[in-house]
Amino acid sequence: MNQLTSETFDSNARASLKDVHLRGALKNLAATFGERRRTAIASVENWENLREKARAIKDETLLHLDQYLENFAENAERAGAKIHWARDGKEASQIVLNLIVERNASKVVKSKSMATEEIHLNRALEAAGINPVETDLGEWIIQLAEETPSHIVVPAIHKTKKQIADLFVEKVGIEPTDDVDVLTRTARNILRERFAEAEIGISGVNFGVAETGTILILENEGNARLTTSLPKTHIAVMGIEKIIPKFTDLDVFLKLLPRSGTGQRLTTYQSLITGTKRSVNGEGPEEVHIILMDNGRSRMLAHPVTRQSLACIRCGACLNACPVYGAVGGHAYGAVYPGPIGAVITPQLIGIGATKQLPYASSLCGACREVCPVKIDIPELLLHLRAEITDGEANGKKTDIPIKGKFAERFAFGVYGLAWKRAGIYKIGTKTARLMQKFVARDGKIGEVSGFLGKLAPPLGNWTAFRDAPVIAPKSFRDIWREELKNDLSTKDTKKMN
Repeated sequence: MNQLTSETFDSNARASLKDVHLRGALKNLAATFGERRRTAIASVENWENLREKARAIKDETLLHLDQYLENFAENAERAGAKIHWARDGKEASQIVLNLIVERNASKVVKSKSMATEEIHLNRALEAAGINPVETDLGEWIIQLAEETPSHIVVPAIHKTKKQIADLFVEKVGIEPTDDVDVLTRTARNILRERFAEAEIGISGVNFGVAETGTILILENEGNARLTTSLPKTHIAVMGIEKIIPKFTDLDVFLKLLPRSGTGQRLTTYQSLITGTKRSVNGEGPEEVHIILMDNGRSRMLAHPVTRQSLACIRCGACLNACPVYGAVGGHAYGAVYPGPIGAVITPQLIGIGATKQLPYASSLCGACREVCPVKIDIPELLLHLRAEITDGEANGKKTDIPIKGKFAERFAFGVYGLAWKRAGIYKIGTKTARLMQKFVARDGKIGEVSGFLGKLAPPLGNWTAFRDAPVIAPKSFRDIWREELKNDLSTKDTKKMN
């Protein structure tokens, strides 16, 4: 089982950088999904307008979330579903377990769900003697490998074909092969049998419509539809932020999510579920249970900056665009949600104390913000969390992070501000720096500064420990401007004399 944690992101990342196969897979992921996304959004004339509209819908919903949740619950129960409320992951897992035990069930299938990954539902069920079967091919591979997903959309992206083939030989008992058709056919045959036997089906939810009590599940394999329709009981685990007000709002999100996530105009399957089946001989489950889960979301909702985290629709676009994720992959984050969105969601869900390295796992280049279909300002969130770490506070509560150097930092920037407000001191400072850099500059850049010089200028030493620093230009802009102006005036004077 993958034991990496968020507390060791730095060392996790260094180890991942040495994995040649992983780097190749991630490079291919970024190129393939990036190109697909560009092609898909080119087919929409009003892409930016859709993004604006989606964000407006999410903002409106989150501002009145209590009202929309009540509407959703009432309409879902009117259609025959049963609503359960869970304050945290432990309570949500217990509700699922109780439902299974009450029905004396033992055969459980699951479709791909980040919400159930978030609360470690499989682990909780296995501890109670129940072995759920993941039915998404990627998730099933990960389950066989006893690992966690490395991507929100493509959980087994870090696995090579040979690794998957070897895993099937070991866990399923097939003859050694690298034929993709044989591997997929093997998975299909095994999973089809599990579907036929299942008594309980567990899924996540992409969107919940307050107006009708409907839940929507998007997928490409058909496994989610089988999970929700064949078993007698369907249990859906849903974060409270998944609510949208109206059925017509789905038109906006169904244009945004597939294009952003997988570069498709629309996923292969869209399952709209409103309550239980309508007749004895009708299709669908006899029971539908929807678990509305908080698990830290109310804390995120309380602050105007962190609230936008709840607008995320789990498309994974920010992962595909992020240079950090593209270099180290998902497992380095040591959490269910990797990449830029994971770096802001995970600390808010489980606390900054154990995840304080994640908000710094970013270059703040803004690529995540540019591709986000609901315009979440992830760089702003990262800076907000960094400030909370520095202040030793998270969501209004003290963390276990000691406050280090806060007075010294304030004093240093105060002196810096006073000095650089004065032109004379600024000139002296830049000239002095230009002279001093000769001792550390090589080939037009400043490499690692350590030893006495590193102690003399700690910020420079810390910066160059992992990256090169630019050198100060030989001449300032003012000097160049003055010289050019002088030359220009001299030329004009010469022309007049002639």
